[in-house]
Amino acid sequence: MSRRIAIVEDEPAIRDNYAAILRRQGYEVHTYADKPGAMSSFKTRLPDLAILDIGLGDDAEGGFELCRELRGLSRSLPIIFLTARESEFDTVSGLRLGADDYLTKDISMTHLTARIAALFRRVEALRTPPDNEDILHRDKLVLDMQRMHAKWDDQLLDLTLTELWIVHALAKFPGHVKDRDHLMSEANVVVDDSTITSHIKRIRKKFNQLDPDFDAIETIYGMGYRWKNE
Repeated sequence: MSRRIAIVEDEPAIRDNYAAILRRQGYEVHTYADKPGAMSSFKTRLPDLAILDIGLGDDAEGGFELCRELRGLSRSLPIIFLTARESEFDTVSGLRLGADDYLTKDISMTHLTARIAALFRRVEALRTPPDNEDILHRDKLVLDMQRMHAKWDDQLLDLTLTELWIVHALAKFPGHVKDRDHLMSEANVVVDDSTITSHIKRIRKKFNQLDPDFDAIETIYGMGYRWKNE
């Protein structure tokens, strides 16, 4: 059964070009020009992955709003921003809203399809964790990788797919420092240093909302991050 990808892009030529290339890759692709049309469809059936532009017609922040609403429907749905806006503020805003990746439109289609494939590999890997480690316990942390659930002190953590993978990569080997390359390898994600930093900040904030004293994720300056030994 082919994967279902939704593209929300207001420029017809760009939208049709992405759709044609992804269909040649074997994906089932559905396209939308605006937020209302996309959400009407998503409430009936969610895609397996969503690609969103930020500006949608006259709605300069339509993609951001759509991402927020999609996250309300599913915590684990892979979401990619694909946009001409390349400021750090927009990148951080997209990740804070729960996107798994933020790409600019100058990216090659080979690179884009590789990022899509990586996200789908992560979904499959979460459903079948390595070494049958379905549930990981670290102090107050419980990661149920089959159900894609995370809890801290019996409280549900609202982590995105990327955030869940990063926490798993760190918590699986407490005390081990993971640099960007290690996190990318273990989490099956290709991102830059600033994106990893944004994800870590977002993850810490979510833990701190449940436990203001949370300090299990340490920054080892110049090296990376580690999960503290219990």
